[in-house]
Amino acid sequence: MSDLIFEVRICLTCGLRYPIEKESTFGIRCPHCLGETKVVSQKIIHEEDKSRKKVKSKDKVSRAVLLDNIRSAWNVGSILRSADGLGFDRVFLCGITPTPENEAVTKTSLGAENTIQWSHHKNAVDLVEKLKNEGWKVYALEEDARAIEISNQVFINTENCLLILGSEVTGVDADLLSLCDQIFYIPMQGEKRSLNVSIAFSIAAFVLGK
Repeated sequence: MSDLIFEVRICLTCGLRYPIEKESTFGIRCPHCLGETKVVSQKIIHEEDKSRKKVKSKDKVSRAVLLDNIRSAWNVGSILRSADGLGFDRVFLCGITPTPENEAVTKTSLGAENTIQWSHHKNAVDLVEKLKNEGWKVYALEEDARAIEISNQVFINTENCLLILGSEVTGVDADLLSLCDQIFYIPMQGEKRSLNVSIAFSIAAFVLGK
């Protein structure tokens, strides 16, 4: 595999500093003011470093995330990328959640759809009932009277575990919440009551995976 070489350029007119792939004709002139630019440094991205994967133990339990009726393809792509990076094995895409067949998903997944298993399911409740019958522990991230603060919990690493995230507008389906072993929430300190779903997933996945 060949390395990727990027040039860092600076605009001689407005001072904008930005990277472009070496020998690319797009971006030689400043994207802000179209002024002349010059190369100030280079960065080499080694393909073997990009493709390097952490070796997983054969007896490692599975960790999966279920996205139920997430509308934003960009959020789905971001979660795919984070799920792979944080050691999840699989992503279940349910209801109207877009799949990597949607180009907007792959814009933000940056190839993660090829390194983590994913599948689409029409009915999330049916899927979760099946997983529970197979012995999976089921968790949800949601504002709910039953929810407990996620930072106070220790993730159970001895069983296959599923983390559920729901619609950006309506939240996690009530029938899914009734199937959960535990519901978590991320404490908020500002005026807003919730985070972007992809950011919330990354926080929860990191905390629960420790």
